[in-house]
Amino acid sequence: MDLKTLKTFQLIVKYGSFNRAADEMNYVQSTVTMQIQKLESELGVQLIERGKKIRLTEAGKLFYEQSLQIVKNVDQLQTNLSDLQLGERGNIRLGVTEPTASYRLPVILERFLSQFPKIRISVEFGNTPTLSERLLKGDIDLALCSAPDLGSELYFEPLFREKFEVLMPENHPLAQKAVIAPEDICGHRLLITSATCPYRRKLEMVLQESGNIPIDTMEIGSMTALKHYVESGLGIALVPEIILKPMPLGTTTRPMSGSLIDMPFGILSKPAEYPLKLASSKLYPFLKQELLEHVPN
Repeated sequence: MDLKTLKTFQLIVKYGSFNRAADEMNYVQSTVTMQIQKLESELGVQLIERGKKIRLTEAGKLFYEQSLQIVKNVDQLQTNLSDLQLGERGNIRLGVTEPTASYRLPVILERFLSQFPKIRISVEFGNTPTLSERLLKGDIDLALCSAPDLGSELYFEPLFREKFEVLMPENHPLAQKAVIAPEDICGHRLLITSATCPYRRKLEMVLQESGNIPIDTMEIGSMTALKHYVESGLGIALVPEIILKPMPLGTTTRPMSGSLIDMPFGILSKPAEYPLKLASSKLYPFLKQELLEHVPN
């Protein structure tokens, strides 16, 4: 049996007529008759009692009731497959670094999913090295992060530069300065992120180039938590501008001289899978447009 035959049978039951079913399916009446005869032969039972008025046999009633769900399921499957090919349905595993994961992405995903409600997205937090590794392994499909290490096999499209400022208590000695130079940090406790964090590695590179490495440091595992530790008076920290809205109570910020500390941020994907297919091909340009439009340069 095939789907068209099932639909023909259901139309015969609906209209009580072979002729009306034939008109609906754009068949000649003899084609409908042959379809039903073949169906009954395949099933080995009579489904319809012919006469002036068409009536279903007991087998026909059972077949009709259960075939309704079969046709509905197959129609839905065909729709789902079509949506999948068009990129309007599917599952996407997205990796994201902070602060974008907490401060930018929720609003962006809400707008995306309102346009593509059949796409499901799972979000994984991590730093750039971790997300790069997971992308290479196929554990995630895309990543929003800083640039990967040189020589990476991945494709990185930069979108903007994450801007940083020095956050400190209002009564901190460095608050007297209008601009903080890297060498000014030496002698003050510096709150830093984990050793694998690209932001920390960039900061350490800048400090090394200035020839002044802070002796007093305190490691804080979360980029977004840094401001709360500064608020508590535990030290100063270089933090992304975006996490300072609102500013923590009793704190102030100063720019750091030079632009070397700012970090490129963009979308990371596998070269072999670019340009992307299916649902990811919908998400990629959407993320790109949203981040370019709503992140000030």
